[in-house]
Amino acid sequence: MNLRPQKVLTEQEVQRGLKLVIVDGLTAEAMTTLTGGAFLVAMALLMGANNFQIGLLAALPTFTNIFQLLSIWLVRRYNNRRAVAVFCGLLARFPLLVIGSLPFLFSSSTSVEVLIFFLCFYFFFGSIAGPSWNSWMKDLVPEKSLGAYFSRRTSYTQTLNVVLSLVLALFLDYVKEKYPQYQLTAYAAMFITAGIIGIAGSFFLSKAPEPESHLTKDNIFKLFKRPLKDGNFTRLLVFNSAWVFALNIATPFFTVFMMKNLNLALSYIIALGIISQVSSILTVRMWGKFADRYSNKTIIAISAPLYILCIIAWCFVGIYTHLYMNLGLLVLIYIFSGIATAGINLSLTNIGLKLAPKEDAIVYLSTKNIITAVFSSIAPLVGGYLADYFTRRHLNLTAEWGSPHVTKVFRLLELHEWNFLFLIGAFLAFIAVQLLIQVKETGEVEKEEVVRIMRTSIRSTLKEYFLIGHLISWHEHLWAIIKKRIPR
Repeated sequence: MNLRPQKVLTEQEVQRGLKLVIVDGLTAEAMTTLTGGAFLVAMALLMGANNFQIGLLAALPTFTNIFQLLSIWLVRRYNNRRAVAVFCGLLARFPLLVIGSLPFLFSSSTSVEVLIFFLCFYFFFGSIAGPSWNSWMKDLVPEKSLGAYFSRRTSYTQTLNVVLSLVLALFLDYVKEKYPQYQLTAYAAMFITAGIIGIAGSFFLSKAPEPESHLTKDNIFKLFKRPLKDGNFTRLLVFNSAWVFALNIATPFFTVFMMKNLNLALSYIIALGIISQVSSILTVRMWGKFADRYSNKTIIAISAPLYILCIIAWCFVGIYTHLYMNLGLLVLIYIFSGIATAGINLSLTNIGLKLAPKEDAIVYLSTKNIITAVFSSIAPLVGGYLADYFTRRHLNLTAEWGSPHVTKVFRLLELHEWNFLFLIGAFLAFIAVQLLIQVKETGEVEKEEVVRIMRTSIRSTLKEYFLIGHLISWHEHLWAIIKKRIPR
């Protein structure tokens, strides 16, 4: 297997490499779908996990990113990003095979602690492979088409996620109803399948070419300080850290809330996730087009407030016991969450790539991932602790209508356990968005101008998207009211 970088790549080699990267993305998406998200939470709950352990499982993928410093050291020592990404990717797949094999090798069921132990290795090696892959992609993908390419790749992977998630959810619900004693075995088989698919993905990735990179010879710790001395990049780190901390206090517990409080079947939860994925698929190319034409920062400023509104809406889920009313609200939340996250995730990735100097790309991107990982991993642990704290506490807001013939009480808001987390997360996310103003991006266009253009474009395609134009500026009006009431 020849993994050496090439000094010059032809256009044909670049295009072939871009296709192989998409194939690798599809295999990686299949692997993460089989072993993550709602399926991992459902498996952990089946094994008796508590709120803190759920938070720990949510924190692992980001906590292990602090080891990305090892990726910088490996790339600087061997100057071969493809080799680091491929070999560490392979090492990350084998723990999945081990987890899947344990229920077949031992008669007793696998504990949550054992699951967490082996997942640590899975995420550890994956975190080392990540920066090498990001730096490699920065040089392989033409900068002028970053948004278009990764939006196309994302649409393919999300389409696969939709189909595979639905099939798996129906399969697991069938096993739970007909053969409940084999539920853990079904999850184990999914982990083995994921490991095999992931290994195949590493093979495809190894065939993609790598352009030779020229790294500086400075001390690694001096290199690590360089992004922190870049004022604009530091402002991006502050915003990104505050944003992921706010979101990860609440988002890991959405699935737990639906399973425990609403008693929704796994197929319902996955169907809602599919609705979100479809919304992302239908809009990610639109976000990519506008990000390339204007700026990633502007797209974040538009989509982030919409996502905050979706988090607030979670506080109203479950107020009434009628299943269809709750499902209707959840459908709306997931539709707009999908639209918003498509723009946020795409733009956060691209703005990091764009602000990182070419010669120090891996250092800048690793610094960004390591610092945000600290805040992103602490947040679910804090969320798990707060969920336990609010377990025996609640806040109800009601309105009563009285008349000579009828008295009616309306439940306006009910906060308990996880709902408190959702409200706290939304408030912190609202504060984080204000930090984005300080970040500067080349080619940046005023948000109001982009909103006007998006409204015109959206109105000419899908009328439903016109709703975005009315939702994307609500936080600015609220912030203006708050500032007016704060004494100077």
